[in-house]
Amino acid sequence: MKDYYEVLGVNKEATAQEIKSAYRKLALKWHPDRNKSEEASSRFKEINEAFEVLSDTQKRARYDQFGHAGVKGSSYQQAPGQGPYSYSYSGNLNDIFEQFGFGGGGGASDPFDIFESFFGSRTPGGQRRSAQKPVYQIKISFKEACQGAKRQVVIRGENKTIKIPPGVDSGMRISFSNFDVLVQVEASNKYHREGQDLYYEHKISYLDAILGTTINVETIEKEIKVKIKPGTQPNTLVRLKGFGLPYPTRSWQRNNKGDFYVVIKVNIPTNLSSQEKKLLETIRKNQ
Repeated sequence: MKDYYEVLGVNKEATAQEIKSAYRKLALKWHPDRNKSEEASSRFKEINEAFEVLSDTQKRARYDQFGHAGVKGSSYQQAPGQGPYSYSYSGNLNDIFEQFGFGGGGGASDPFDIFESFFGSRTPGGQRRSAQKPVYQIKISFKEACQGAKRQVVIRGENKTIKIPPGVDSGMRISFSNFDVLVQVEASNKYHREGQDLYYEHKISYLDAILGTTINVETIEKEIKVKIKPGTQPNTLVRLKGFGLPYPTRSWQRNNKGDFYVVIKVNIPTNLSSQEKKLLETIRKNQ
């Protein structure tokens, strides 16, 4: 894996502002909506991943000390019948705007004023913007983003029904015949979202981690039972394939979904009874 400092073209002593400036320059250069080369998509993901770590003080400190292992998690465990885990990071132009003070599209009456300043009067889809087609912004809850939603709105004095497909994310644009809608999704207080993948933290006792157990996990669809193997380590990831968010934007992906990752957190007790201490001391002596 490439060194994150090398990806952004900065040295290890770079300031937060230098990292931010380098990211902005490279993100605009390599964004697939602007750069049509074959390597643009992979380079853009690398740039986002590097910035996501180096712009966070704690993550940067772990990376400086332990390298990629310090920010990728220590271990991984598959749920029965599931495939291998792979790290992914998704970024879009809306992420870039938020990083540099544009406020997720909320600060401009027409978000394509921002696109034009970067991309020369072209929309993210590569088509020239029509002066007669207005763009409106709509904010939806995380639940609505999971399930899809219908909204009744008034546009130019006319009642309109807006259908929002499940799986949308902030920065996505829905095109209608006479107008476009730019979507903003509220963050979930339960799940962490990475594109169409979801991450959920679940705490277990240290005894359950040692001996193994079965836990109930509430996905966005239903509650399911997940088996935790004996000897599970803290921050182990259990992958539930296809339990993430649906893909709303590409026809060939609409029947597919992202993945759901359970992050196992182990509770280590700070206060043990005398009986517990004796028992653990006995186990340690017999190792």
